[in-house]
Amino acid sequence: MHAPVSKPLADKRLFHPAYPGHWSGVSETDWQDWRWQMRNRVTKLDQVEAYLELTEDERAGIRLTGNKLAFAITPQYFNLIEPDNPECPIRRQVIPNVRESQFTPGEMADPCGEDDHMPAPGLVHRYPDRVLLLVTDRCAAYCRYCTRSRIVSGAGEQELRTDIEQALDYLREHDEIRDVLLSGGDALLLSDNKLDWLLGELRAIPHLEFLRIGSRIPIFLPQRITPKLCDILKKYHPLFISVHVNHPRELSAEVKAGLERLADAGVPLGNQSVLLRGINDDVEVMKTLVHRLLMCRVRPYYLYACDLIKGSTHLRGSIAKGLEIIEALRGYTTGYAVPQLVIDAPGGGGKVPLNPEYLLKQDESGVTIRNYEGREFFYPEAATELP
Repeated sequence: MHAPVSKPLADKRLFHPAYPGHWSGVSETDWQDWRWQMRNRVTKLDQVEAYLELTEDERAGIRLTGNKLAFAITPQYFNLIEPDNPECPIRRQVIPNVRESQFTPGEMADPCGEDDHMPAPGLVHRYPDRVLLLVTDRCAAYCRYCTRSRIVSGAGEQELRTDIEQALDYLREHDEIRDVLLSGGDALLLSDNKLDWLLGELRAIPHLEFLRIGSRIPIFLPQRITPKLCDILKKYHPLFISVHVNHPRELSAEVKAGLERLADAGVPLGNQSVLLRGINDDVEVMKTLVHRLLMCRVRPYYLYACDLIKGSTHLRGSIAKGLEIIEALRGYTTGYAVPQLVIDAPGGGGKVPLNPEYLLKQDESGVTIRNYEGREFFYPEAATELP
């Protein structure tokens, strides 16, 4: 069983800048100001139509925003969209589509079962030794397959009401917790002062061994990764950041520079991709993505099956395709480039890893395995008693 050999990348300039694009009249100083980026997000139909040729499904989808999930795109990310291609992999992640209003059996508002595991408002304790703290309901831009669309952006079915003090009290009282993940929304949208305060409060809890932040900010808004922010983050090591990149075109020159600033600050970076139909459910696309991530000093970590969020059928990639991608990576590129394919078991079962079938037979004598080339090998079990 042989995977195809990667084709050489035709584009020798791997990390194109997003600037200036549609914002050619804007100074580079403004462009590099993350607050300018936030103030000038694309949020309305007429703004989009000034730059993109929309389909009727897209136009109807934008009109419906506010009923499920708000609509906003930073200029940085918007410049990556192909204006006349409705199948553009950047476009399909952030431009609404009327199919978001079409629900299929099995889809749910809270596919990861977070609401049933909240001992304090905004604090999710699903695993024995780690928790998720939802610190805000806002993002720089809104992914159309968002797992937390019920609470993110203020337009969903619920309102996020995090009680930070109550969450901190819970963490202080539960010494089995070693690891806190900050998410939301996006934790890196907090002000420098608030983020500094929160990380300091968490680091002061003796049994918390390390902190994590899950963020799309380095991709949607790399200008937010300022030297001051990096100075704050490196005070609280060990601190890890998981970013979210689904397609190699998202890795612009600005994004690469922001990721490198984080790496230079000593922050280990991992990437979590979501398997999306017509976006990255392709061996060559994923191979290019994982290689470029490593060039940005980011290690591919998870390839997620898209959660069963309401209205996501048109975006969810197949598990069979995910396994095919892992099969085509394992052995054909460095192990650092191979993510773990996982399903977050619907309803709150937690992450379940999936792998191609490498274990062929197992009994008391040992195991029969196959390698990436399809060749079989026998590995004996160690004797319980030495002769």
